[in-house]
Order: sequence, then structure tokens, then C-alpha cells
Amino acid sequence: MAKKPGRIGILVGGGPAPGINSVISAAVIEAVNSNYEAVGIKNGYEFLVKGDTSQTVHFDLEDIATIHTQGGSILHTSRTNPTKRDEDLETCISTLRKLNVHYLITIGGDDTSYGASEIARKADGDIRVAHVPKTIDNDLPLPGDMPTFGYETARHVGAGIVMNLKEDSRTTNRWYFIVAMGRHAGHLALGIGKASASTLTLIPEEFRQPTISLSEVCDVLEGAILKRKVSGRPDGVAIIAEGIASKLNVNDLRNIAGIEIPRDEYGNIRLADLPLARILRTEVERRFKERGEAMDIVDLTLGYELRSAPPIPFDIDYTRTLGHGAVRFLLSDVPENKRTDRGAMICMVDSQLKAVPFEDMRDPKTGKTTIRMVDIDNLYYDVARRYMIRLENSDLEDTELLSKLAEQASMRPDAFKRRFALKS
Repeated sequence: MAKKPGRIGILVGGGPAPGINSVISAAVIEAVNSNYEAVGIKNGYEFLVKGDTSQTVHFDLEDIATIHTQGGSILHTSRTNPTKRDEDLETCISTLRKLNVHYLITIGGDDTSYGASEIARKADGDIRVAHVPKTIDNDLPLPGDMPTFGYETARHVGAGIVMNLKEDSRTTNRWYFIVAMGRHAGHLALGIGKASASTLTLIPEEFRQPTISLSEVCDVLEGAILKRKVSGRPDGVAIIAEGIASKLNVNDLRNIAGIEIPRDEYGNIRLADLPLARILRTEVERRFKERGEAMDIVDLTLGYELRSAPPIPFDIDYTRTLGHGAVRFLLSDVPENKRTDRGAMICMVDSQLKAVPFEDMRDPKTGKTTIRMVDIDNLYYDVARRYMIRLENSDLEDTELLSKLAEQASMRPDAFKRRFALKS
């Protein structure tokens, strides 16, 4: 049987996340079964904005039969921004037309989805777009509070690593400061910390003010160490969301790190290039050294180890449905909801597929994709917080405990209370 006119193109943008290949596999199977040709576009938007039509992969069923269990992306990925210049967007759309791509599946996070929505808008119906949201950060505002695909695998693998480090911490009587990926939100750090029962987890959402100082962050870490010592434990593991750095003053960051702040194609600070764990370790060690006490802290950053891990069954199951749903949406008749006739975000709500209009995911003030932050007022965070070892204001009202904490810090109780009292 002859293939139907027009191809279904598939591309991946942004950072890797477990489950990408499963989306590709499911989408190709549904495309072929629907008698359409599926073509993979390598390296996201990178070659499309250059007008290069050579970076494509033709898919048959045998090509994707087993890739759903693999990590990484068989199409690779990039952070090229097709909306950076008007001519880039025009060239991107022109290249897709040359490739005879009438339907486009994009797999990515907030930046990739913004590019997808602009392609759908600018193509004016010539190219229908289905975006499948992915990020281990779990910070896209999916309906029904569904996780973004890749997050559950990243949390699973991350928790396993932290559990091993917890045992090393206990065995060697040392502390670990572990920075976990999460450009804006603390979902991954909190998920790993809660699942692994780390000593404490620090996320940007708990600091309600827009800008914080390095001293405030180190006060929490130092206070937790002191409280742990009072209980007879010299060891511990602190998980710190990298988004903490995004709340620090940029000029302070530049001075602290001693480097020019790097940014990606979308203008975001490249937090992975900032040695946040090392900065925090150095400052906390300095504080203890000033009182004549040596601290053994190991700093590391956790993230790249998680992004291309093989997906766990949850993410395989989830992404096979999303990949199937992306093709079904693209090939459907003009939907009742005219806001999705050119393109939409493909999501799961109550075990049903849902096409969400791109504009519903955007912040009306910035025009960018809305970021889902951790709700620190809900039960999930409250339970996590209750199982952490960290100073609370109630500790400072306990006269006996306050005395022990102050003695451990070589301070007077009243001075200790003033120093470590939590700001409301």
C-alpha cells in the first residue's frame, strides 16, 4: 500500500531524559501502522535553522523494535533555539517543508516546547505540531499534576546513588554536599532526598524572597551539621537543588565563582557550569575552621549520571502512550477545540490522553512556558521536611537543646539563637 502524502518528523531538544527513545519507538510504530512515513531529524533544531536537509533518519519498524528500553536519544539532541532570530524560524520552517514534513513531533522541555509552539504559529497550518514534554526537572505544569517523563527514572537512579553515599558517609564520619539538577525548581532534589532519606534537602522554593545570600544557604547547612553533632552523629548527606544558585545575586555568583556566568542559547544561566557544591563546601568548612574544628565534607554534583539512564518501567509505559498519542493527535481531524488545530502539548490526565493548547502552558507576562515549582505548603513537602535533620525555630525555644547547640558552636545561647533563627 502506498504511503500517504506528507511525512511525520520527529526531533529531540534540550537535555536528555530517560524515555526519549520509547517516545520515538511508539510514534514510529503508530505512524507506520497509519501508513505514514516517519523521519527522524538529528540534533533538534540545529540543522533545520541552517537549511540542512541531510541530517535525517528514515525509520522502519525493525529500526525501533528494541530502542524503548534504551537511555539517551538515538536522534541525539541540542539546545539550538529556532526563535533566536526571525530568519532562523523562517529557515527552520522552510527546511521542514523541503523535507515534506507535514506533521512534527518535538520531544523536549520548556525551551523546546516554546520553539515548537512558534513553528506551529508561524507555519500557519502547513505543519501541525505535537510536543511531548520531557525533563528530569519535573518543572512543566502538566495537568493533573502528572510528572514529566524521565523524572521518575532520574529519581530512582539518583536515590540509589545517594543511598550508597549515605553508607559511605556513615562509615567514614564525613558529610556529603550533593547538588542535584533542577534549573528552577527543587522537584528532583526533593524526590531524591525524600526517597533516600537524606539528612536534609535544600530547595529554592523554601526561600520565599526572590534573592538570597550565600550566607543564608550556609546557615541552614551549618545548623543541620551542628544539630546532627549534638545527637552524636558526625556524618550526614545534604541534597541541594541547583536552582538555589539561580536565586543568588548574579554579581555575587560571579565574584564567588571567579568566572563569567555562562548562558545557553535561550539565555538561561548554565548552572551545571557553576561549582555550587564546591562553593558551599568551602564556606561551611571555613566557618568550622574559624572555631578550631575541622570538617570533612565531600562535594559533588548529581545530574549527568541520571539523564541518559535506561528508563524504569513507569517511564517506558508512560512514554509509549505519549508517543502513540502524539501521532493520533497529528492525524486526527480538526479538533473541536480550535486552539489546538495547529499544535498542542500531549499529556496524560486521569489515564486519558489530552492535547493542551500551547498558550495554556505559557506565562501571560513573559510568553514563556510556565514553570511548575514545588508547593512547600502541601503534604508532600511537609512530610519530607519532618524527616529532615535541620534546625527549626522550635529547637531554639528548647532551652536544654539550645544550650547544647550553642556549646557545640562555641557560642552563647542568645547569640546562637539570633544567628540561626529562621526568617518567616
